[in-house]
Amino acid sequence: MSSPSIRPVRRDDFDKWLPLWDGYNAFYGRAGATALKREITDMTWSRFFDAYEPVRALVADDGGALLGLVHYLFHRSTTAIAPICYLQDLFTAQAARGKGVGRALIEGVYEQAKLAGSSRVYWQTHETNITAQQLYDRIAERSGFIVYRKLF
Repeated sequence: MSSPSIRPVRRDDFDKWLPLWDGYNAFYGRAGATALKREITDMTWSRFFDAYEPVRALVADDGGALLGLVHYLFHRSTTAIAPICYLQDLFTAQAARGKGVGRALIEGVYEQAKLAGSSRVYWQTHETNITAQQLYDRIAERSGFIVYRKLF
C-alpha cells in the first residue's frame, strides 16, 4: 500500500465513504436493529458540503480507494476566542489498520484546526478501544476528563 493522500471528502465519494461509515457505526454497535436511520446518514453527508455547518470530513485516498474517514467539527468555547476542534469520528478499513492511515487522518485534522486558528483538537474513544488508544497515546495527551451523558 502506498501512502494515501488525505483530502476533503467530495460529493462523488459517497459510494466509497458509505461502507466506511457503516463499518464505523457497526464497530460502535450501531448495526442491525440498532443501526442509524438512513435519514441521519443522509443528513450527516449533506452537512459536509454546507458552508453554514461546522461539520467537515477528510478521507484517506489511495488511488481512488478510500481507506479511512475522519469527521470533525468546530465549536465555540467559553475559554477561548478561536474555535475548538472536536474530532468526532475516525475509522479505517480493516486492511489499512496499523499502516499509518489513522495517524495521517488525525494529522489532517490537526492541519485543518491550525488553519482555522484553533488552539486544540480533542476527541474521545471507548475505554475498550485499546488498539486505538495505543496510537492516541503517542500523538496526543489524555485530558483526564470523564464524559457524562444523559440520553433522551
